[in-house]
Amino acid sequence: MKIKNITDIDKFFETIEQCKGKVELVTSEGDRINLKSKLCQYIMMSKLFSDAKIDEVEIIASEPEDLHRILDYLVRA
Repeated sequence: MKIKNITDIDKFFETIEQCKGKVELVTSEGDRINLKSKLCQYIMMSKLFSDAKIDEVEIIASEPEDLHRILDYLVRA
């Protein structure tokens, strides 16, 4: 799933932390990075601070309920 315009990064990471399964970020090179990892979150935050927002990322959730949780975040954000 592609997500666009993440402006509230704290709320986004709170939503990811609530997920039960793996949630991965797919890089432009095709690498998959575990978003539940604090190191990856710091990398995303550094991108946020350099660009002021994250325009688009591709996310893969291993559990269907996690996908619904992320979609719910997007609707409310």
